[in-house]
Amino acid sequence: METLLLDPDDVSAGAHTSELIVAVEEAFAAYERGDIKMPAKSYIDLPEYNGDFRSMPAYMKADDWDAAGIKWVNVHPDNPDDYDLPTVLGTMIYSDPTNAVPLAIMDGTTLTRKRTGAAAAVATDHLAVADASTLGIIGAGVQSYTQLEAISEVRDIETVVVSDLREEAVERFIDRFGDEFDVREGSPAEAAACDILSTVTPVEHPIVPDEAVGKHTHINAMGADAPGKHEVEDALLQRATLVIDDYEQCTHSGEINVPWSQGLLDDEDIYGELGAIVTDKLPARGEEGGPTGVTVFDSTGLAIQDVAAAHVVYEQATERDIGTPFQLVDTRV
Repeated sequence: METLLLDPDDVSAGAHTSELIVAVEEAFAAYERGDIKMPAKSYIDLPEYNGDFRSMPAYMKADDWDAAGIKWVNVHPDNPDDYDLPTVLGTMIYSDPTNAVPLAIMDGTTLTRKRTGAAAAVATDHLAVADASTLGIIGAGVQSYTQLEAISEVRDIETVVVSDLREEAVERFIDRFGDEFDVREGSPAEAAACDILSTVTPVEHPIVPDEAVGKHTHINAMGADAPGKHEVEDALLQRATLVIDDYEQCTHSGEINVPWSQGLLDDEDIYGELGAIVTDKLPARGEEGGPTGVTVFDSTGLAIQDVAAAHVVYEQATERDIGTPFQLVDTRV
């Protein structure tokens, strides 16, 4: 019984954005139904290297498939400048829950970028105004690319305002998407005025000003994934409709973690988890009783999203003969 080795190109080839969005939405639904097993994300903090490791195991059962997996991933902000490496590296092991065979070992870096974009698209589809056509992005790193790719699958995006302190990063983004969208550089305030805003930075001091955000803007707060990280001003979080992916993770290390620890936010300020909206337990924007003003999706990233994305990639790989099969398991009993 062979295991598939899937490199970044293989993962990209198998990670069809439209299919990833469906699978990640299935993951949120499974989460809400309780059809998952997902131990808390564990951290190994390494301040001496200005980084950390996280282990993210999970099992999930969708309507017609189930799977298990674990992602070993890091965040090392100095990597791009010091080692010419991405800030985030990851390896995903995708397993058959029936017999524990590792079906695939795949690049988790590309997988993380793709599934994070898909998660933002799921939230956007349920929380952004139906006629949203402008997208602001703060942070022009690699994650910004999959934000645009995925969000443009669920809304007819015409104009993109991208903001970053690094001119070269903005230029690369414009070069990549300038032929498909009306893309321009702007300030964080200009990006925040768009119909949809995605923030993908590692900052610990808010960069999204309350007064700049549009009356009905939907914000995907994707950058905060560790205690102390904080992209959106407290006043904005206090008045917005807050939707989270996971209560424990968000209050510990999501966008709301800082004002939460200071007592500025509590349970009454949280509208609900995205899984409840996906399964129609809570109304989405445009539905009776749903949000009408500014909405914020606090995304910390769930291991079941990785499993769902790995499922899409693996199914495509087996169908299209992508990847390199090798004998990992000793089947001698």
